[in-house]
Amino acid sequence: MIRKPLINRLLIIVFMIAVGFCLAQGIYYQSTMAIVLALTSLGAGIYFLYLLSKARQQMETEEAA
Repeated sequence: MIRKPLINRLLIIVFMIAVGFCLAQGIYYQSTMAIVLALTSLGAGIYFLYLLSKARQQMETEEAA
């Protein structure tokens, strides 16, 4: 049985690989819109990870109190 954190990490890695591939294809085909959209997706993914980390820390501090 696969644990939940492992599945979450795999999904994040797959998402980042897909964004990297899209960025590489955008650069290869010299498509400005593809590059902008890939960078936007990358930024959204990083911001999501930041919010997830912040929410975990907040939950841990609430449980400790």
